[in-house]
Amino acid sequence: MRIILIGPPGAGKGTQCQRLVEMLEVPHLSTGEMLRAAIKQGTAEGLEAADYMSHGQLVPDQLILGLVTRRLKSPDCRKGCLLDGFPRTITQAEMLDDLLERQAMSVDGVIELAVPRDELVRRMLARKREDDNPEIFARRIESFERQTAPLLEYYDRQGKLVSIDGLGSADDIFERVRRAIRAFRRARR
Repeated sequence: MRIILIGPPGAGKGTQCQRLVEMLEVPHLSTGEMLRAAIKQGTAEGLEAADYMSHGQLVPDQLILGLVTRRLKSPDCRKGCLLDGFPRTITQAEMLDDLLERQAMSVDGVIELAVPRDELVRRMLARKREDDNPEIFARRIESFERQTAPLLEYYDRQGKLVSIDGLGSADDIFERVRRAIRAFRRARR
């Protein structure tokens, strides 16, 4: 299964993906992690991405698509993957659909983790990641709302979107995610 998790920074996508990796036995493809690794390794892509990220801006589509394309062609992605942080825009979603279609694949389902802004800020302050500071975090949320939120309509029109409440314990949220996965499996039959 190829599942996309959509949600603003701090919504808990990474936490839920860790659990889904075990359940579905597919890799978790986090563009955030891919970008942080490229930055740490000092690759050309990483240096270019670092400039955008340090200003709270989204990394350009072509740069992200290059990272994702290489990763999707890996043998461990043949039976599926969890996409986290990609696509972020309608353009990226169309690029992903085209890329998958050329490989006779498609997105099986999209899960939105819906979390109110005040809870996102509370979570950001609690997690203390090195790329989180309140000003940049606020810009990342605004970028999400402006550029990524339209994806919800895009995938809803395709009948692939399930929006779940991202509040509660990690276990409660995971149970909602599991129900969404079961619905995606039924739709594939």
